[in-house]
Amino acid sequence: MIEDLNMIYEDLKSSNEKKIEHFKSELSKIRAGKASPSMLSGVMIEYYEALTPLQQVANVSVMDARTLTVQPWEKSLLNDIAKGIIDSNLGLNPQNNGEQLIISIPPLTEERRRDLVKKAKAESENAKIGIRNHRKDALDLIKELKNEGLSEDMMKDAESEVQSITNDFSTKIDNHFEVKEKDIMTV
Repeated sequence: MIEDLNMIYEDLKSSNEKKIEHFKSELSKIRAGKASPSMLSGVMIEYYEALTPLQQVANVSVMDARTLTVQPWEKSLLNDIAKGIIDSNLGLNPQNNGEQLIISIPPLTEERRRDLVKKAKAESENAKIGIRNHRKDALDLIKELKNEGLSEDMMKDAESEVQSITNDFSTKIDNHFEVKEKDIMTV
């Protein structure tokens, strides 16, 4: 029984780690006014009649705090990449100099900053919902073990351990959100 409980705890931690990684990935897509190559991670380019991620057809780098450069591996892709960036609704307007695209990141308004914080908060709530769902799954597995002969005391201890793990991961999500919120609101 103890091995089964340990396996449930490990599965819960593993699932929650994946949820945190996904959450951090989603937060990185929310731009805070500073140039970052991850801002373009969702951009897809039409390449040989297939949608391809921008990172697979070009090198994205930071020129300075407010400027990104996109250096395509094939010069013929410059216009397609520019179109893909404009179509991605990031509010960015790439400038084509014949060799590469230069993207100036406009400063954020106070209203836009608040909207981005709301978006980050929504992502944190989605992550917490995922973690609570993982907790429910773990508790269901513990109830199944009770039917197989797990004692009442061990079940209560297991439930409190699952809750403790869940609380730890919820705190991690809150901490990541607070860092992102501070980053967004810093002018």
